[in-house]
Amino acid sequence: MQGHLVQILLPLYDNAHHPLPAHLHEEVKASLTLEFGGVTAYVHAPAEGRWKDGTRETRDEMVMYEVVTDTLDAAWWGRYRKVLTTRFQQKEIMMRALPMQRL
Repeated sequence: MQGHLVQILLPLYDNAHHPLPAHLHEEVKASLTLEFGGVTAYVHAPAEGRWKDGTRETRDEMVMYEVVTDTLDAAWWGRYRKVLTTRFQQKEIMMRALPMQRL
């Protein structure tokens, strides 16, 4: 069976490096479980992101969420990305979809 693996990277800290409220991540897990029947969250080993913002290097710790879906509704995911960008007060949220085959 073919499908898509959607991955979302969300920060653990705000732009001032203060921990974000835990309820933000709980809402993501609840929303994705309700919409897609399940979610995987990699929370015990946060990913580290680094990027250049002009001459300054910035880094952040993130949690990755994964959802498997049979069909990819790009419009729904685009709206959800905008919601997350606002809730997490980010310039951009990394969200990607990968084709996958269930084995």
